[in-house]
Amino acid sequence: MTVSQMPGPLRVALADDHAVVRAGYRRLLELEADIAVVAEYGDAESAYSALAGNGGDDIDLLVLDLSMPGRSGLELLRRLAQRRPELSVLVFTMHDSAAMLDQCLRAGAAGFVTKSSAPEVLVTAVRQAARGEIALSPDVAALAARAEGGPPHTRLSSREFDILQQLLAGRGVEEIAQTLRLSTKTVANYQTRIRQALGVGSAVELLNYAREHGLGGPGV
Repeated sequence: MTVSQMPGPLRVALADDHAVVRAGYRRLLELEADIAVVAEYGDAESAYSALAGNGGDDIDLLVLDLSMPGRSGLELLRRLAQRRPELSVLVFTMHDSAAMLDQCLRAGAAGFVTKSSAPEVLVTAVRQAARGEIALSPDVAALAARAEGGPPHTRLSSREFDILQQLLAGRGVEEIAQTLRLSTKTVANYQTRIRQALGVGSAVELLNYAREHGLGGPGV
C-alpha cells in the first residue's frame, strides 16, 4: 500500500543507536501532520526482533542508521528484505560513499539520505520512499552519477563489503565472527579475499585505501 492509499498518517519507526539523534529527527518528522513516529530501536537486533514478527505489521517505513553496535544496519536491511520485503527502509546515515549507496540499494533500501542533508530533505525522502520511489539526498545522487565503472571495492559481494566495514571500524576477526555468527576461519578467509580484491597486503594499506576512497574507519 502506498502512502497515498493509507487511511491515516504514515507510521514510521527509527533505528539509531544515539538516543539524542533519534529524538532530534523524531521531532522533525512529527511536525508533519501525515507522519507519525510509532517506534524506536537502539540496535539492529531489537529492530529485527520487533519488525520481523507480527508486531511489525503496524510499521510502514523504517528510517535506518547503518553504524550501530552488534550487527550493522546493512545486515539488518538484508535480513528485513528477506523477511519483510513489503517494508520500506530509508537509510539515514553519516556515510556518503558511492559504494555504501550501491550496497544498500542492492540490499533493498528504498532510499539513502546523508545526515548532513537539510531537514526538509529527510522529510521529503520519507514520503518518496513510502510511495515506492527511490529517494536520494542531492549529495548522494551526485555520487551515484559519478560511480559507474568505480574502484575495486564496488565489486565486492554484499557479505565481503559488510566485513570490510567491520574491519574498518577496528573490529578483529573473532569479534566479527561472533557478531555475524560465522566461524573465525570463514571471516579470516573473507579478510584475505577482500585484501586481494582491493590490492592491499596489510591492515595499514587497507586503511590507506579506505581514506583514499572515503570508506570510513578509525581515524579515516
